[in-house]
Amino acid sequence: MNPYLQFMAGPLLRYDTVDERGVWRGAAMIVTADAGSVYEPLPTLMYHWNPNREFAGTLKRHVSSRTHGKSFDLGPHPADPLSTVAPASPVHENGDGDSGPDPEERRIEGEELYVYYSNGGTFTFWRFMIEIPLTSHEMKIHYTINNGIELNFFVPGRDQNMRWAAYSCNGFSAGVNSDDFRGPGFKSGYDPVWMDLLSHHAEKPFHALVGGGDQLYCDSIIREPELQEWVTLTKPEAKRTYTLTEEMRLAIDRFYFNHYCQTFRSGAFARANTNGFVHNKIDGFGSYPENLMRSTVFSTIGSRGYFFFLLFQCFINVEKDGIDDRHHPFKSLIVGAPGPYIPYPSHSFLTWLGPQVHMLLLDCRAERKLDQVCSPLEYKVVFARMYQLPHTVEHLVIQIGIPIAYPRMVFLETALDSKLNPLVALGRNGSLGLAGFVNKFNADAELLDDLNDHWTAKQHKKERNWLIRELQKYAFATKSRVSFVSGDVHCAAVGLFRTLGKDKKKPGVPPHQDHRYMINVVTSAIVNTPPPNGVITMVSTLSTKTHRTLHHAETDEIMVPIFEKDTDGNQPKSKYIMGRRNWCSVSWDSGSGDLVWDLRVEIKKGYGQTTGYVIRSPPPRWS
Repeated sequence: MNPYLQFMAGPLLRYDTVDERGVWRGAAMIVTADAGSVYEPLPTLMYHWNPNREFAGTLKRHVSSRTHGKSFDLGPHPADPLSTVAPASPVHENGDGDSGPDPEERRIEGEELYVYYSNGGTFTFWRFMIEIPLTSHEMKIHYTINNGIELNFFVPGRDQNMRWAAYSCNGFSAGVNSDDFRGPGFKSGYDPVWMDLLSHHAEKPFHALVGGGDQLYCDSIIREPELQEWVTLTKPEAKRTYTLTEEMRLAIDRFYFNHYCQTFRSGAFARANTNGFVHNKIDGFGSYPENLMRSTVFSTIGSRGYFFFLLFQCFINVEKDGIDDRHHPFKSLIVGAPGPYIPYPSHSFLTWLGPQVHMLLLDCRAERKLDQVCSPLEYKVVFARMYQLPHTVEHLVIQIGIPIAYPRMVFLETALDSKLNPLVALGRNGSLGLAGFVNKFNADAELLDDLNDHWTAKQHKKERNWLIRELQKYAFATKSRVSFVSGDVHCAAVGLFRTLGKDKKKPGVPPHQDHRYMINVVTSAIVNTPPPNGVITMVSTLSTKTHRTLHHAETDEIMVPIFEKDTDGNQPKSKYIMGRRNWCSVSWDSGSGDLVWDLRVEIKKGYGQTTGYVIRSPPPRWS
């Protein structure tokens, strides 16, 4: 690498959209330590491609000298301190770097996006905006920063719909031993299912990777030393009125910066981030009581969490980029209303996945309150942009972190919210070892913020039903198939909305002719542990319950029995819910017009192999 850069994270790659001229738009970002880095000349990204070259690539599996079995070559990475190769000159990953110079080449100087100041020094975020004119076929794009390790990604042909992968929950909850999920040959329990995704990418490359929430887990912020006095307060009122000190503010920023750098530069996830990334904060932020949400310490934790989310995952600094989505570096951005508890508006994105497929990534966190997921203004500007989509679009995928078609937990909400709940009372007192039953922020039941977060929670029911009906109107008017992709619940599942059959003796409306037919694919988690068997059993039992909440709107809601067999071929514990780690591969079938969802479920814990369960979103064929 020349001149030398001391990487803290990156390169991270973010796909934005394809514009009306057929130009692929995206960005790369790196984070560098100023001490040890040379910024004269400025960091430079060079990318090149040959429109006529056939791409090829395989992920190597080999016998490692350090393990007695299979191991997996992650390949070099400039920011990973455990990377096995750190070359000083370009390394061509797939052996195709000696085919002569590419006819198309661009050089982009990095723009200073943000500088993080800490007691340990200063660190600069550099952003490189990338534009690639699409051609008639897909292409492999090579890129380097300061002539360092050469990486690559793939772009589709101009008239091609993307192949993409979806995932969520990229981390372990507190108390989980990651080594329990580390099979033979793996260095970490984080890597096995990611390696399966990368293996599929090597065989048939994805054009985009869609993160569905919990890209990293931030609840460990409560272990920061400067926050301990606040964390250990036993009275909720004392927590709410506590004064934020400068040391606490610096500790909050330090936590987010270090946690993002560590997660985004490590293992298989770091390699995936170099290939194409489309877009959490504190679990449940926005779903706590109003007085806690407005307390100085807690609102600062949320505000800085959203700031670093925009910075690391969206490559956006509001102070530099502004909040006018008509004049913004990222053309897919839709800016909503100001957040009630954070000093930023919501950031949703509507992006091109092909002539027939677009995706809405709806920001369901920035504007969230206990009784609101998104504000009326956010819905207004998002729907206005949706109605402007080209008439060629047949599929609109809506990415929402939390499932919108999923079994109800109302009885559990009521029990946990009750002041008479004996477990909560004992947890607040630390009795019988139940201190973990209540969370550290306000001493409510630990699961309550999760349940309050759900679209199916009682306080969000009205908004949820309104949104579904509005999407039905949109689907019918624009002749578009709406589908959802979600995460959060650490299970694989598929929910479904469809037209209610008034006469059970007669066949229902065929899916391709039913504008109310909307599937919700739930893919969660790619890393985290599944729920306990008792929870799986409870959710499975609730999956067969009849929901009449939308019968007045001629809409039925069910869970789809997609899991006819377990991953080993035996009878499954449930046909509706699969409690194993997973991710989802998505492609468009040019023959049928279907959007094909292949839920890839881990066969044996920690072994890095999956089996597929396929469901299809049919094209819109109503008159």
